[in-house]
Amino acid sequence: MSILDSIMQQVSGSPDTVASLAEKVGIDPAMAEKAVAALGQSHPEEGDTVELAAEKTGIDSGMLGSIMEQMGGEGALGDLSSKLQGGEGGLAGLASMLDRDGDGNPINDVMGMAKGLFGKK
Repeated sequence: MSILDSIMQQVSGSPDTVASLAEKVGIDPAMAEKAVAALGQSHPEEGDTVELAAEKTGIDSGMLGSIMEQMGGEGALGDLSSKLQGGEGGLAGLASMLDRDGDGNPINDVMGMAKGLFGKK
């Protein structure tokens, strides 16, 4: 189980994983993981979360909106973002552990790890 799967389960309170989310919206699990990570990263930024994530990933904003809805909407996304940034819930420091390049943004590193799992470089 990936770190994002674990965080998503904590946020939603359900056994949904990135793979089950991908199946629900009809996309590849690697793309779903990229989308979830980008949505979580974009949520605290100034501007529309979905549009910002679309700019970062190239994934259609309609698809990202569907993913966000499946995750539980803005509230769940806020919880996800907080946990990814090392907020409450016993995950403090997670962001710094995942930030391999030390740029303050662990999401790009998580996406790089996900690519490695699927054999992409």
